[in-house]
Amino acid sequence: MEHKHLGKGDTAFMAACTGLIVANIYYCQPLIVLIAKEWALPESAAGRVTYLTQIGYALGLLLIVPMGDILERRKQILLSTGCSVVALLLAATAPNFLTLQIASVLIGISSIVPQLILPLAAHLTADHKRGSTIGTIMAGLLVGILASRSLSGAIGSLYGWRAMYYIAAGVCLVLMLLMRLRFPKSQPSFKGHYGHLMKSVAHYAMTQPLLRQAAITNALSFAVVSAFWVTMVLFLSRAPFGFKSFEIGLFGLAGAAGALAAPLVGKISDGRDPGNNIIIGLICELLSFIGFYFTGSGIFLLLAGIIILDVGHQSVQVTNQTIIYSILPEARNRFNTVFMTSTFIGGATGSALGLFLWNIGQWPMVCAGCSGVILVNIFLFFRNKAKAARNAELAVQKA
Repeated sequence: MEHKHLGKGDTAFMAACTGLIVANIYYCQPLIVLIAKEWALPESAAGRVTYLTQIGYALGLLLIVPMGDILERRKQILLSTGCSVVALLLAATAPNFLTLQIASVLIGISSIVPQLILPLAAHLTADHKRGSTIGTIMAGLLVGILASRSLSGAIGSLYGWRAMYYIAAGVCLVLMLLMRLRFPKSQPSFKGHYGHLMKSVAHYAMTQPLLRQAAITNALSFAVVSAFWVTMVLFLSRAPFGFKSFEIGLFGLAGAAGALAAPLVGKISDGRDPGNNIIIGLICELLSFIGFYFTGSGIFLLLAGIIILDVGHQSVQVTNQTIIYSILPEARNRFNTVFMTSTFIGGATGSALGLFLWNIGQWPMVCAGCSGVILVNIFLFFRNKAKAARNAELAVQKA
């Protein structure tokens, strides 16, 4: 893979790597019930592993991903994947819940490889194709997220929750070997030390309004997605459904259909007003939670809502990433740090919020609370858009 010449096969391989590695963060979700049974924990307490993993991911994004601008990227990708192998094996052999919680944080920290691959792909792609390339890789990432739930549900049901972590460690080990052969070496773009790098991350977060708006919008969007997937496990494991982990995991396949929207959204984002994609995505999310509220004892509205929810979130995320990668090419890793750290802080907060709302009023309260978050997101989006228009008008008047 040479500079500015990323072939379709290379893009597909990168998409596969992002999907298989990001899956590490989500294997735990359908396993909550099994983990709770092993140590006689309340299911909501066992659910802590979900947001601890996301907190770990946010820490990795904040502290490790920016180093992609000062380190050789392939070496950083391989080292991070090796750390994932160790963390997954720690989870698989955890003698108690405390150890599993620590391992969950470490899994999150070390699974930041997809956010190193995305800037690398953006760097290797011509400007007019960047949106579609990002969309394709994001499709692989979303398939990994959603298919991971189906896979872990099935593996957990057949062989126990620990088996999934052993399998994931083996997958990461194989990927290390393949990425070493396929990924190109890259020259770092930042000429300074780590302290200066982190100061520049803070500087960009404070001085780039498009970056801030994208980060806030995506964080709130991912918060409701995370809240849904965590509490859906509790919803489906109880009456009137009473589903097992295998059956719950299969619902991830419905969400995987939403991944098909990512390349299309990426192409639409190339050369068009991105605001339309974002607001359509947020409206899709709101419609999905309205459907979830009225699910009752059937599953049709639930399945339809899952697809609409993931299409909506993909529309928001792919469009926002296309925007931030087009601002300052030399700072893509640092922009991605601000964007994805905010996203997974939102995800961890959403998971915790979902469990909190579940304890208050179970499924109806989760649906109502998440709808409220989406409405706030829509309000903030329009407010920021109006503010940006006013600032642009003032700039023209001054000129």
